[in-house]
Parts: sequence; C-alpha cells; structure tokens
Amino acid sequence: MKQRFIFILFFVIVSSIIYGQDTGEIIKGKVSFVTSKNIYVKFSSTKSINIGDTLRISNKTSPCLIVKNKSSISCVCSKIGDCDIKKDDEVIFKNSNNIVEKIKEEKKTSDDVKSLAEIEDEKIKESIYKQKIKGRISVSSYSNLSGVRDDKHRIMYRFSLNANHINNSKFSIESYLNYSQYIYSGESKPTKENLFRVYNLALKYNIDPSFSVVIGRKINNKISSVGAIDGLQVEKYFGAYYIGLISGFRPDIFDYSFNSDLFEYGAYIGWKSDNKNLYSQTTMGLLEQRNGSEIDRRYTYFQHSSTIMKKLNIFSSIELDIYSKVNGIESNDIRLTNFYLSASYRFTRKFDLTLSYDSRKRIFYYETYQTEIEKLLNDDIARQGLRARLNIKPIKHVNTGLSYSKRFQSDELNKSDNINGYISLSKIPIIEGRFSINVNYNLSNYLESKILSLRHSRTLIKKKLYADLYFRMANYNYLDRNLTREQNYYGANLSYNISRKLMFSIFGELSNSKLEENYRINIKIIKRFNSQRKK
Repeated sequence: MKQRFIFILFFVIVSSIIYGQDTGEIIKGKVSFVTSKNIYVKFSSTKSINIGDTLRISNKTSPCLIVKNKSSISCVCSKIGDCDIKKDDEVIFKNSNNIVEKIKEEKKTSDDVKSLAEIEDEKIKESIYKQKIKGRISVSSYSNLSGVRDDKHRIMYRFSLNANHINNSKFSIESYLNYSQYIYSGESKPTKENLFRVYNLALKYNIDPSFSVVIGRKINNKISSVGAIDGLQVEKYFGAYYIGLISGFRPDIFDYSFNSDLFEYGAYIGWKSDNKNLYSQTTMGLLEQRNGSEIDRRYTYFQHSSTIMKKLNIFSSIELDIYSKVNGIESNDIRLTNFYLSASYRFTRKFDLTLSYDSRKRIFYYETYQTEIEKLLNDDIARQGLRARLNIKPIKHVNTGLSYSKRFQSDELNKSDNINGYISLSKIPIIEGRFSINVNYNLSNYLESKILSLRHSRTLIKKKLYADLYFRMANYNYLDRNLTREQNYYGANLSYNISRKLMFSIFGELSNSKLEENYRINIKIIKRFNSQRKK
C-alpha cells in the first residue's frame, strides 16, 4: 500500500513538470524590417523577453533568431543558421520560465548597448543611405569628308557620374562634363573654338531623409524649366508637401560659363502623392533674375506631372513674367511666356495615344537686351505647336505608328506641317533581327521634303556584336528658289561589347547627289561603371 502511494505521488510530480513545460507564455510578433545585419521584430510588449533569448518563425520548429537588443515593443535580432526570414513573417517567443533556449554570447560592455533611438537611426541609415555609384566615360570622333570642301573633324569627351551616399554617408555627387575639340584641314579657318562645358556638377548633403542641401551647378527636376542653377538649393519635405529655396547665378547666356553678374534667387512650394493608382507632383514658385544690380527678369512658374491608373500620363509647365522695363519705366504687367501641356494615354498594351500643345514667346532680359528691347517687343508673337502620336501593335512582333506635328504663329512665318509614319517587324524568319520602314513629309514656308528610310538591325554574336544597316532617300524642294535636290544616304553601324561595361562602335555613312559625295565616320568608345557598396 505504501509502495502504491509512493508510485502515484511520483507520477503526479513528473506529470506536472512535463505539462508545466508546455504551458509557458507564448508571445507572437511580426518581422517589421530586414537589413543586411539585423532583423527587427515588433511585439505588443517585450516585458517577458530578455537579451539572449531565441525566437522562432511560426513555420519552423527550431530557433531562427537571437535577441541582441530590445525596446518596450520591438527587438533587434540576428539570424541563426540559414533560416529564410522575410518582412511580415510571424515570430513566436515561448517563455518557459526556468527552461529557456538561449545561446551564450560573449560579454558586452555597456558601450555596446544601443538605445531605441540609435536602433531607429541604424534602420534609417541602412535603408536609405546606401552607396550607389553609376558613371560613364566616353570619347567620340566625328569626321565629315567631302570632295568639294575642306574636311572637318570633332572629338568629343564626355564624363557623367552619379555617386549617391558615398561610403553610405549623407553626401552625394553628380556631374556631367563635356569637352569638344575641333580640327580643321585645308585652308578653311576655324569657325568654332574648343569648348569645355559643365552641364552638371553638384554636391548634395542630406541633413535627414526629408531635408537636403545642394551646392554647385544643377537642374532641379521639380522646376526644370528654370534651367541650370549655379549656387545653393535647399529643399525640405513636410509629409507630402515640400518647400525649396534657390540662391545662385544663371550660366552665361552665350557660352554657358559661370557669370557672377547674373544673380538669381527664388522659392517654390509643392506637394507629391504616390500610391497604387496615382502618382502626382506639382510645384509652384517665384524667381527673380538680375544683371548686375538691376532686375533682368521676374517671373512665376508652375510644373505638374502625374500618372493616373498607370494609363494616363500628364505633364504641364507654365511661365508668367510679372516684370517689364521699357524706356526706363518699370511695370508689373503679366505676360505668358511659356505654356506646355502633354497627355499620353495607354488604352491597351497594343494601343496608345499622345497629344501635346505648346506656346512660347521670346524671353526678354530687360538689362541684357536693353538696346534691343523695343525691336524685340515688336516681334512679341507666340510660336505655337500641336503634336499627335499614335502607336499600334496589331500583332505579335509588329509595331506601327503615325505622328503629326504643326508649327504656327499669327504672322504666318515659321509655320510647318510634319507627318511621320513607321512600321517595324522584329524576329524576322531566316534573316532574323529587326526591319523597319519610315516615311516622312514636311512642308514649311521655304522647303518641302519627302524622305523614305529602310533600316535593318540584328545581333551577329550574342551579347557581343551588333550591326545596323540603313538606306535613306530624300527629296528636297526649295520653294523660295524653285530648286529641287535629291540625295541618297547609305549607312552602317557596328557595336562591339568588349566587356560588360566597355563598348566600342564605328559608324559610316555615304551621302551622294548629282553635285557631290560626302562621307561621315564616327567612332566611339564608352566605359560604364556601376558599383554598390556592400555592408
């Protein structure tokens, strides 16, 4: 009897221990963020979780994460083994009191323990301030060889660079530089000087993800109609809204160099929306441009771009001049100098339509052109244009399109009508490659032209060598001289990828008419680089 009692007591104690292990507290969380170093897990509370505890993914039986640090509702973890962990995965922690799965780590000093604010900063830096460098260097030669005039040659050197968040920092650099060298032969005198132009050279610093400062020469995409700005640009976001300040100089209007006399300053505001069915960005601003100490131009501008339902794309820009100075008399009359509107709609994958309208007047810089202002005001006519383009893909491997553009103004000068049509066939049997036919008709006040083009392009060696052949037949009728001229063009281009980032190409063209034969030879070598810093 005594032995039976001892056996029952032993059974009850062992059962309570076994079942006690399975009734520990279970806490569920979710992976909120994944970086190259850490996994961030969010819980309703982390009171029962300690540094060194292990967590498992809901569909795994063994631990996948070890807790390195924590706040009141989140844990910073490192991965164990080769577990595959993604954002929004469900995570489970089981608090088994004294029986807890832990992995012993080396003892850490207090300096190694990060605050929650530091953890959040690390998340931001790893997700946003990530180095990415893209660039391109090219050297091109352009030669025109003629039997009736002196030969001309030009060598063009180009360098472009976009280095975002250098060394995973808040600093970025972008540049686009161009140098043209002209070479003349025979007795002809140079008509152009060698040119070095800086189209873009700017340093950017992100004070935080919503606050940036740019210094140097840069075109601001939010106010692209303003053109390049030499100086300081500051921009700050407040949620979907943003403001910007500009202070600097306009490039010289004749040679695009730096000109300290052309000071300009201004400000802009805007808002941006980006969701599944709508992307929209709208900017409005005010800018004053000076020449020395005098006002050269003062105007407001508006720019809008949007994509609706991934089908309709709209772009518009407007410039309104609000200052004038004639014979020393200043006024604030409003003058529309620039209006542009473009809309493109994709009805289906096989059918899209683009329409655009623009109206432009000559820009008056009242100090720069002060001796010619009255003459220019007499020619204050808006030059307008309409364009329509239709693209159709009737069947597989066949693309066709038609476009029409019209230029006009009230005095009937500079008017023109242009009609263009094309058809393109890809993956052609036997000969392979792509074949296209293009026809163009243009009529202006002084010239009527008709052009037929045939082009065939194909791959000769996969991912290595590409060829392009074309023939173009043109008929020019000079209406003001009662002269007709026919000219044929024969061209070929070869492109060879020496490596994935190094390309060489050579282009040749023969153009002949009854009066002369001319040759064009272009040679180009391009080196690309694209690097992304690994953490």
